[in-house]
Amino acid sequence: MSISPTNKIALFIDGANLYATAKTLGFDIDYKRLLKEFQSRGTLLRAFYYTAIIEDQEYSSIRPLIDWLDYNGYTVVTKATKEFIDASGRRKVKGNMDIELAVDAMELAEHIDQMVLFSGDGDFRSLVEAVQRRGVRVTVVSTIASQPPMIADELRRQADVFTDLVELQSKLGRDPSERPAPRDRGEREGRHHAPQFLQRATTMAPRGDDDFEE
Repeated sequence: MSISPTNKIALFIDGANLYATAKTLGFDIDYKRLLKEFQSRGTLLRAFYYTAIIEDQEYSSIRPLIDWLDYNGYTVVTKATKEFIDASGRRKVKGNMDIELAVDAMELAEHIDQMVLFSGDGDFRSLVEAVQRRGVRVTVVSTIASQPPMIADELRRQADVFTDLVELQSKLGRDPSERPAPRDRGEREGRHHAPQFLQRATTMAPRGDDDFEE
C-alpha cells in the first residue's frame, strides 16, 4: 500500500507480547528490518519499545537487546518487575507496562497521523479508542493465525486496521540462518531479538504475559 511520506507514524511495541506472538508463529523479529519497513511508510517520529526487567539478576538476556535498540533508533522504556506471593504461597513476578505505553501514546497523539500498536492485549482497547478520538488512525499488529488467537477480539474490532504478523514475516523476520540453534526451553526474549553478535547468554527474561511464576 502506498503511503504519503508526510504521514507521521509512531510505533508502540509491547515487547513481551510481540515476542510471544512471533514465537508462536515460529520466527524471530529483526528489529533493524522492522524500523526500515515503517520508515518506508511515512515519517517515523518515534519507535517505542516497552519491557520489564528483573533487576536482581546478575545478568539478564534482555539487556543486550535493550542496549542495541537504544543505540539504533528505538526509544526503550523499562521498569523493574515486582515480586509478590500469591494466595497459594508461590512467588510470582509482575511486570506490566500498559500504563507507560498509554501515557506516551496520549502525549504523542496530537503530533502523529498513525499509531502502530504491536500487541494483542485487550486492555489497550480503550487507549486505541481515545487515540482515535484525537484523529489518529490506529493499526494493530498481532495474529489470529494461532490457536487461540493472540489478539483479543475487542482490540481487533476497535482498530482502524488489523495487520496479522504472519503477513509481515517476509519483511520483519530474521533470516533463519542467523538464528542460534535451540539449546533448551530457557531461550528467552533477548536472544531472539538481538543481533547475532549479541546473542551470547541465556538467562530469565519476561515471557509473553504479565505474571511470571517460579
